[in-house]
Order: sequence, then structure tokens, then C-alpha cells
Amino acid sequence: MNSTKDITILGAGSWGTALALVLGDNGHRVRLWGHNAQHMDSIRSDKRNQKYLPEIELPDSIEPTSDLSWAISDVEHIVIAVPTKAIREVLQKVLPLLNRDVIVTHVSKGIEPDTHLRISEIIEEELITPFLKGVVVLSGPSHAEEVGLRHPTTVTVSSKDLTIAEEVQDLFMNSYFRVYTNADVIGVEIGGALKNIIALAAGITDGLGYGDNAKAALITRGLAEIARLGTKMGANPLTFSGLTGIGDLIVTCTSVHSRNWRAGNMLGKGLSIEEVLDKMGMVVEGIRTTKAAYQLCEKYEVDMPITTVLYHVLFDGVSAKEGVDQLMGRMKKHEMEELFNVLDQKLEN
Repeated sequence: MNSTKDITILGAGSWGTALALVLGDNGHRVRLWGHNAQHMDSIRSDKRNQKYLPEIELPDSIEPTSDLSWAISDVEHIVIAVPTKAIREVLQKVLPLLNRDVIVTHVSKGIEPDTHLRISEIIEEELITPFLKGVVVLSGPSHAEEVGLRHPTTVTVSSKDLTIAEEVQDLFMNSYFRVYTNADVIGVEIGGALKNIIALAAGITDGLGYGDNAKAALITRGLAEIARLGTKMGANPLTFSGLTGIGDLIVTCTSVHSRNWRAGNMLGKGLSIEEVLDKMGMVVEGIRTTKAAYQLCEKYEVDMPITTVLYHVLFDGVSAKEGVDQLMGRMKKHEMEELFNVLDQKLEN
């Protein structure tokens, strides 16, 4: 067993709660922070997060709190598990409260529209302080509901500093939660963010009743366009064949646990985007990421047909069926064309 650490998780949703359980099982002292005092009081009294993971009993080593100052005082690690759109606001509150060296790990999956920044870049931009030892991203095929039940799960941690990534690997690693390291921060973050777009599209085809053939095509061609953009941005193309590429894509596109798949499924059944968001009651990261990815494909002049069509469905009023018809009606291409282009680009660099 590793030495006991004081760790704070910012964000008491399903994923933050599940990761608190992993760290608690590993013997660490965990402060689970959420902005809603009533919600955190409920978790403390019930020993359960009734709103997000009601079936999971939390150990005494997890201390729920809505007091941000206490939550991050003297901790060695901070894990950010809030939605992408809230990260800047939370970090701006955290910065003046830091009082010791800290490693920040984020587990959110998204890209900021307009700035096009990955989450690790947002953290580095907001936490300009000598207390920041390093930034780590934890990503991979993982549903909070299954991690909470201690079902076998495998993820990846990535950082510019491999020794820091290995330290975070040691924090989380146990008999049911296996953690690999990867030096490709760009690829890990891009794969984790863009798979939500493809999951929305997969949900749409399921909602339309198009079956497994259509879903298999979306996953395969979706991976191709994720790799196309990621490589253009500096990622290692091999990363997309790993856990944070094809692994995360499979689990998010095929499971009813996936909120992005569920949102897409409702869109495919004819609900409006407003109706979908009202029914979900949770953040659907893929919607915001679709906007950012659409902007990126224009910026880098990368062909991303699934992302482009989904953007028009979400923001321009194109119907789900019309969007799928547009994809099927595209001009003929060679299947391996993207692979050749990626290899050529790598050789040029």
C-alpha cells in the first residue's frame, strides 16, 4: 500500500464520487467538494451520493464538503472533476487559496469553444503559481457507475512530466482500477474529448433505428476523423489506437451509461436539443465540444464530416435523419486515404 495522501476532488458528480471511492479504497484521505451545501450535507449524512450514485456506499475516509478553502488547504493532490464549462470559474477561486505545492489531475473531457484550449492548457493558464508542480490528465473507457461497483476498469494518465504521471498512477492503481501512463498529453485529451461527439452521433443513429451496421461505421469513421485532427494538432497517431482512443470510443458509443449516447438517442427519436437537455438534467459535454471541434476543423483545414454534420444538427436546425443522409451521400473515397495522409504528415515533420 502506498503512503497515505491528502487528496481533494473538486466536483461531486458521478465521476468525482466514483474516483473518491477508488482513492478511499487505496487508503487515502479524500475531501470531496461540491458547490451545493445541501447536496454535500446529504452525502455526509447518507454516506451515499443519492443524486448521482445512489447504490454506492462511501467509506469514512471520504469527507464531503462545500467549503472550498478547507477542501484544498494543505492537500498534496487536487483532482478536477467539474464540467468543462465550470473549470475556469472553479480554478479562479482555487488560486488564491493554494498554500503548498500541489499536483492537479483533471478527469473532465472537453475542449473550450472559441479559445480551442484543451483542459490542461486551461489549468496552466489559470493556475499561474509556483505551487503548481504539474498537470495530469486521467482518461479512458470508464463509466462511473461501474467503477463505483468496483468492476474492472483500465485508464490512462498523461503528463508532460512522466514522473508526475507515475505518482498519480500510484495514487489510483488497485486491484480493480488499472492505470497506464502515456506521454502524449495532446492525444489523450483530444481522444477523450472528441469521442463524445461520435457518441452523440451513435445515439442518433440508434434513435433513428438504424442498427449495428450504422453504429459500427460511425465508430470506425469517427476514429479516423479524431486521429486526423489530433495528429494535425501534434498528437501521436498511435494514441488513438489505445485506451483513450478506440477504447473510450467503444464504451461511450455503445453503453446506456453514456450521457452523450443517451442525448443523441433522444435527438434521433425527434426531441429538440432543449427537450433533451431538460430531460438529461446533467451536462452533456459532447454538445459543447462539437462546437469547439467544428471550429478546430475549420482552423486546421481538416475534413471532419461527422463533426460537421452533427454541428449543423445541434446548432443549425438540420434534422437528425437529414444529417445521416448527408453523411451517406458524400463523394466516394478510398478507406485508407486518411492513414496515408497521417503517415505523410508524420514523415514531413
